[in-house]
Amino acid sequence: MDEASLYRLLEDLQAGNVGMDEVVRRVRRLPYTDLGFARVDHHRSLRQGLPEAVYGPGKAVQHCVAIVGDLLSEPDGGPVVLSRASEEQARATMAAHPGGERKGTTVVWRPAQARPETVAVLSAGTADLPVADECMATLQAIGFRPTLVADCGVAGVHRLLDHVDLLHSAAAVVVVAGMEGALASLVGGLTPAPVVAVPTSVGYGASLEGVTALLAMLASCAPGLCVVGIDNGFGAAWAVGRVLGTRGRGTGTGAPEPVAVEAGATPAGKA
Repeated sequence: MDEASLYRLLEDLQAGNVGMDEVVRRVRRLPYTDLGFARVDHHRSLRQGLPEAVYGPGKAVQHCVAIVGDLLSEPDGGPVVLSRASEEQARATMAAHPGGERKGTTVVWRPAQARPETVAVLSAGTADLPVADECMATLQAIGFRPTLVADCGVAGVHRLLDHVDLLHSAAAVVVVAGMEGALASLVGGLTPAPVVAVPTSVGYGASLEGVTALLAMLASCAPGLCVVGIDNGFGAAWAVGRVLGTRGRGTGTGAPEPVAVEAGATPAGKA
């Protein structure tokens, strides 16, 4: 239950559309439901403006099915996100709860209403796209319509400079980069927007499975970078949601479509 749905419930009570018993039944689920193996937090959207998400790794398939079902049982609830789902987890949970949209290892039910802010997601290389896709799917879940710029790393900086207008107009930018992670510093010097840097485990031996990119981003000379953990596209999207606030949250009728921009192309709406 988020703030908007709580207001609607109280307005319905005031108007006589629902009875006191129904209100008590709905509110009884706050702050959480105890399923025995999990305590599902229905209060998080009220506290933070962002809902609880379900992390797949380590969970039995039936756990994923049950937790997602409990979150979806709130009729006016917000988005439900299953992240890092295995093939078996995704298939079983989507079969038990129709209406989920899957992108890679992320499944989303009831995406939030579209928000007006422009959010850019930059993938340094094609190999970084799985992490960028996780970020894109999560941003869509919480109401953003992100623009993806793929394969624009520092090995060919002209590919990034073709998108300076996007960087200047964005409300937030997510940079997904492996190897030495230099793209985050470069972007941090080009845009006034908050920049969330995501190191990936892409790279050769001295890249140390993302540790080199992580340390480079943390040591960046571009001040104010927000750096999340290695391969954490989900966390980057959540950081954007926190930075830009909870305005526009609620339940939508469908996910906003992402915008993909190939390296060297001009974003839609730009001359």
